[in-house]
Amino acid sequence: MEKNKKLLTIGQFASLHSINKKTLMWYDEIGLFHPAFIHPQNGYRYYSYEQSPVLETILLLRELNLPISEIQDFMKKRCASSMEQLMQEKIEDIDRNIAHLKALRKTLSYHCQNMQTLLTMDLSKIGIVQKKARSLVTVDINRNTTFDKQVEIISAERKKYQLCNLHDFSYGTMITVDSLKNGRFEDYSKLFVEIPSPTKSDELHIQPAGNYVRAFYRDAAESPELCYQRIFDYVKEHGLVLSGFSYEAIININVIDQIEDSIVQIEIPVKSK
Repeated sequence: MEKNKKLLTIGQFASLHSINKKTLMWYDEIGLFHPAFIHPQNGYRYYSYEQSPVLETILLLRELNLPISEIQDFMKKRCASSMEQLMQEKIEDIDRNIAHLKALRKTLSYHCQNMQTLLTMDLSKIGIVQKKARSLVTVDINRNTTFDKQVEIISAERKKYQLCNLHDFSYGTMITVDSLKNGRFEDYSKLFVEIPSPTKSDELHIQPAGNYVRAFYRDAAESPELCYQRIFDYVKEHGLVLSGFSYEAIININVIDQIEDSIVQIEIPVKSK
């Protein structure tokens, strides 16, 4: 065909592949991709249409962030098997990046939701929210578990699930409804950690989907006992029954300097009597 015989100027060939002429000149200089013909008198570079697949392969590898040295080595021994192996490796890399971005988006959504709550919340208000089920990593604790020990536990879970930073996951404490009914408001039994992409495991605690009563208290201004008493009054007035665990988490941890300024969110599953 005529298109296979006709030579294209460097400008035409660069435009065809949406790259800069200087890029083609650089590829030629480093021995990665040469023109089909260089005019002996003026030194102008010319390319043939049939060189396009070779250049597109190079551009694909560049898009995959392969170093020039690796691209040079690959192009020297290019074949179906080496191409298949490289593409499979890059697909796996992309899948890992996608999983990381999804996890990061979930983390950002969690923090964004907390900030929206902070901006619109009424600390005195108690309400009902509907929640989806979520998988939590839980570790048993008791009233004798010190704060330092809890930090140690969180750090261990971070390493176990290969989380780079604390902001990659949310965490809090759990206390049984039975303990609350018996006035044991500090009888925490579990520390929970929600990781962005939990692995299926029998070790995970499933926080059930459904309706939850939600309340807040400022750590420095109100005791947990008073907040829970307000919750008891609310559910009694509305004909509701508490069940399972109370899930407590600090929702403003990212925007305070002192732990005394913490705002604690309490969520407990509820059902109608």
